[in-house]
Amino acid sequence: MKFLVSLVMFSLLLNGFAFAQTLIQDSCKKAAMKDSAMIYNFCVDSLTQDPQSKTATTLEDLILASTKNAEAKAINVKRIVEQILKGKGYRSIEAELRLCVEFYGDANDSLHTALASFRSKDYASANSDFGIALDVPGNCEDAIKERNKQKSPVSNENNDLFQKILIPFAFNNMLS
Repeated sequence: MKFLVSLVMFSLLLNGFAFAQTLIQDSCKKAAMKDSAMIYNFCVDSLTQDPQSKTATTLEDLILASTKNAEAKAINVKRIVEQILKGKGYRSIEAELRLCVEFYGDANDSLHTALASFRSKDYASANSDFGIALDVPGNCEDAIKERNKQKSPVSNENNDLFQKILIPFAFNNMLS
């Protein structure tokens, strides 16, 4: 009897993960079709690596999980730039890097506000805040390029941050 119960529970758990995987793939596909900046594989990989996304049953669940994921990435990139500033290798763009640190803090604040707006079903305000956060990686890159005529030391991280913010932004647009 215990074996039968365990087998049923395992089947239900496996079915839940399969449903979440399908939801992730379908949602990323729709978002990538609507927004050419969305990289489908990045979207799927990002969400399937996130434990909260793996248990999602609705697009709303994916928006919550991906927003938290984007917040964590913004904090991570901010810390990376703070570490770079502790070194001496980028003195020529120190002011721009300090500006980027502020930008990442602002992005995190905007994502937090977007999440609150989303939870209250104010999708238009959430969209606005997601959009503000989405500008941050490009603004940081532009500030450094204008000064130094080269890409920033965190270009890859900025590209990833852009994609991580784009996921909840695109998903939220699908609800509006």
